[in-house]
Amino acid sequence: MPNYAELYQQALQQRFAEGLMFNALYNTPNNRNIKWVNAKTIQIPRITTGGFVDVDRDVVGSFTRRADNDWETKTLEHDREYRTLVDPNDIDETNMALSIANITRVFNDEQKIPEMDKYMASKLYAEFLAYGGQADTTALTESNVLSIFDSFMEQMDDAEVPQNGRILYVTPAVKKLLKQAQEIQRMLSVSQNSGAVNRNVYSLDDVEIVTVPSSRMKTAYNFTDGAVADPTAAQINMILVHPLAIVAPQKYEFVDLDEPTAATGGKYLYYERKYWDVFILEKKAAGVKFHITPAS
Repeated sequence: MPNYAELYQQALQQRFAEGLMFNALYNTPNNRNIKWVNAKTIQIPRITTGGFVDVDRDVVGSFTRRADNDWETKTLEHDREYRTLVDPNDIDETNMALSIANITRVFNDEQKIPEMDKYMASKLYAEFLAYGGQADTTALTESNVLSIFDSFMEQMDDAEVPQNGRILYVTPAVKKLLKQAQEIQRMLSVSQNSGAVNRNVYSLDDVEIVTVPSSRMKTAYNFTDGAVADPTAAQINMILVHPLAIVAPQKYEFVDLDEPTAATGGKYLYYERKYWDVFILEKKAAGVKFHITPAS
C-alpha cells in the first residue's frame, strides 16, 4: 500500500510555499525554544537579571543571586480535523496518488491554508488586545498611509524592537495606497529609466511587505465549519510584526487514507488532523502593531 502521508507531504510542501501568506510567522525562530509540558501546554523560557550597582572600595560585599529564570506558559486550543469518504467509483485505482493530490490540492487551497492565515491574523489580534494593545483606526488615504506606518515604526524603535526582520502585512487595498502615496511616487519618478517603471513596492525602510487577501485579514472568525468571517469582525488593514515577538507551536499533524472496508461502507476514508496555535510573547508584545477598520 502506498505511503499516503508521504505523498500528501510532497503535495503539501509546494502549496505552503505558494499560498501561506503568514509563512514567516509560522516559522518563527521562537518555535525552537518551546518546552512541551504535556500534550497541549508549552513553556517559553524567560531570564531576568539585576543591573550594575556602585562599587564600595572599602567593603567586601556579600554575594547574592541576581539572575533568575521563569517560564511563560501557553495552552494550545486550535485542534482541527477533516474527514471524507471517497467512493471507489470516483477514483481511478491505477492512479491513486493523483486522486489524493486532487483531494489535498482543493482542501489545501480552499480550506486549510486560508484557515491558517485567518487564524494567525485573528489570534494575533486577540493576543494584541489582551496585552493592552490599541489598534489604529484612522481612515487610510494615500496622504497618511506612510505617516501611520512611520508611527508604528517609531513606537517599535522606542520599545527597542529589532529593526531587522520586521514584516508589514497589508491588504491589496493598502498596497494600492502605498503605490499611490506621494512620497513613493516621487521616488519612483526619480528612478525611471529607459521608459520602464516598476511600480511594485516590496519594502519600506527595509521592512518586507507581504500582501494578504482581505478575506484572510479579519479580527474574528467562526471556526464551526472551516473559517468564516464573523459578522462583527473588523477589517485588518495592516499588521506590522517582528517574528521574534510571537510563537506558533505546531503540536500534531496526521493524514492518512484507509482502504475500503465494511466499516466504511466499501469506501475510502480520507482523514487529516492538525493541532496548532499562535501566541504573542508577553515581554515582546511591543513587536506587534495593528491598523483596522471597525465593523460598521
